[in-house]
Amino acid sequence: MSIQIQAIQFTAGQQLVEFIERKIGKLNTYYDKIIDSEVFLSLDSKGSPIKDKVVKVKINVPQSQFVAHATAKTFEEAVDEVADNLKRQLTRHKDRQHP
Repeated sequence: MSIQIQAIQFTAGQQLVEFIERKIGKLNTYYDKIIDSEVFLSLDSKGSPIKDKVVKVKINVPQSQFVAHATAKTFEEAVDEVADNLKRQLTRHKDRQHP
C-alpha cells in the first residue's frame, strides 16, 4: 500500500511522517486489499492563538473509499483517532464482504 502525506501550509517533520506511515500501514492487517491512502495534515486556528491539528485520511479499496478525519491538540493524537476510526470501517466492510 502506498501512503501519500500532504502537509498543507507547513512542512511535516521526519518523525511525524514515520509515525503516520507506521499507524496507517498497520491498517493493512485489518483489510489486505487496500490500494493506497492519502493523508492530509493541516492547522486550524479558528481565531485562537493555539492551532488545533487536523488530520484527514482517505483510503482506497476496490470499489470503495473510506474517509476519516479528526482534530486534536497534537498530530499524533489525531492520527491515533483516525486510525481507530478507519480500523472500524475496514473491519465492518470486510465482514460485509464475507458473511
